[in-house]
Amino acid sequence: MTSIWSFIKTRLGRAGGAMAAIDEQNLPQHVAIIMDGNGRWAQRRALPRIAGHRAGARIVRAIVQEAARLKIKFLTLYAFSAENWRRPKAEVGGLMKLFEEILRSELDELHGNNIRIKVIGELSGIADGARLQFEKAIEQTAANTGMALIIALNYGGRADILRVVNELIKAGRSDTGAAEVDEARFGARLATASIPDPELLIRTSGEMRLSNFLIWESAYSEFLSTPVLWPDFSADDFRAALGEYQRRDRRFGGLSGPPSEN
Repeated sequence: MTSIWSFIKTRLGRAGGAMAAIDEQNLPQHVAIIMDGNGRWAQRRALPRIAGHRAGARIVRAIVQEAARLKIKFLTLYAFSAENWRRPKAEVGGLMKLFEEILRSELDELHGNNIRIKVIGELSGIADGARLQFEKAIEQTAANTGMALIIALNYGGRADILRVVNELIKAGRSDTGAAEVDEARFGARLATASIPDPELLIRTSGEMRLSNFLIWESAYSEFLSTPVLWPDFSADDFRAALGEYQRRDRRFGGLSGPPSEN
């Protein structure tokens, strides 16, 4: 895996610290990232896990800045899954305080850069301090027209799908003339209803699974796994991933090139 990622970065022009070469006129409009590896990063340095999360938070800032500079329209970050509540209470509590701290310190800059903040997931289940900061960020940036920064917080793809199914069942019971459910009608009720599906989904730390993240929306996403742990992920790694995306042939079940008569 490491050698493959090194090859990707090399062929995209990363040498001597130079930024990876990409076509900035041919970028995905929506990139989603599973930010994995904070705990392992800390453990390798004999540090508490929360130190890894703090290091990862600094990378979030760098990647958000680079994505906004490249004029990517939507960036979704998997910050806290519904399953993450199973982690030790001290780690969860530290994460909640970190979310609150980051928003307090970064909100004005995000707002000043015309970035709109959106949260998908059950925000009501988050610790009060962090929840209030997220609600403030959503309200303060609601009218911004630049990149949408979508935070998946207390989020699970299966839970979102089940919620939609139950809503449709209830709607069907109350509306005898309800039409059959199709993809458009179903998708219109998902937490991501106003957001296009991600063309590129990046996962750091070398893992090769979705972990219940955007499992409906990522049906045709290009998946890229890098062995780089999230706190070591750089703007250049991000650009390398975008460059690899540009080399993919997105066929959506069809064939490349002009239609065949056979």
